[in-house]
Amino acid sequence: MNREEPKKIAAISTVIWKDKASHARTIVGKYLFGFNEDGQEPRPRSEVVSLYTHQTPDDDISCDWGRQTGVPVFRTVHEALTLGTEDLAVDGVLLVAEHGDYEFNDKEQKLYPRFELFLQIADSFRRTGRSVPVFNDKHLSYSWVNARRMYDLSKELDFEFMAGSSIPVNYRAPEIEFPWGGRTRHGVVVAPGPIDSYGFHMLETVQCLIERRTGGEIGVEAVQCLEGEEIWRFLDSTPWAQKLFDAALARSEVPQEDPRGDDRAALFRVWHCDGVETAIFR
Repeated sequence: MNREEPKKIAAISTVIWKDKASHARTIVGKYLFGFNEDGQEPRPRSEVVSLYTHQTPDDDISCDWGRQTGVPVFRTVHEALTLGTEDLAVDGVLLVAEHGDYEFNDKEQKLYPRFELFLQIADSFRRTGRSVPVFNDKHLSYSWVNARRMYDLSKELDFEFMAGSSIPVNYRAPEIEFPWGGRTRHGVVVAPGPIDSYGFHMLETVQCLIERRTGGEIGVEAVQCLEGEEIWRFLDSTPWAQKLFDAALARSEVPQEDPRGDDRAALFRVWHCDGVETAIFR
């Protein structure tokens, strides 16, 4: 049996660093060099056929990759999607807008141009009269208005729009999995790092487990963020949260100081439509 022709992917990113912390390097590199990034099998069944980077500082390696692999690096998003022609020439788009030299707003959110790059992708779909699936690395935007517009555009132009990170399929210690159809009422995550870059990962950590519960995920009613003393008042008055919080801290491989002394601590409370409640501590 002949292997199916690989799907062609355009990789749109803000910057590609050599550092393994670079999201674009980690994701796109698997397509260009295999899952082990050694040029050998196994590798994805799709192939990246074009690159575009929004910024090209001295430590950007997109041009090096282009020379090494023969994959063209284009000057615009539209050219990357059409391969320099008048027609859409790819079967899917990877949008990886993480890292790069961008400003912060007053909420300490880094103003990555996910929305702006997405608009350019959508514009290419309009110009060519055809749409293909888009995968967005991490959350959609620092702005709810922009995120909603991205979702609405995917519906308007009728293409599959996915988002997320590798956290749900990452290594776990211990190697556990919540059973399909299992029952739960509460979930807690305790994690370090800045809210802007790690908050999304924290939400994914609990979501990828509890969405396997009976009935699956049917939606979220409300989300609340607490800071300062409100966090500890919630914990002191909520036995299930305190119990799970202590259990999560006990799993840490790094000695933990008293979290009440952390003036940058934050808590996401999430109420799910079926009555499940989760609490995500930073």
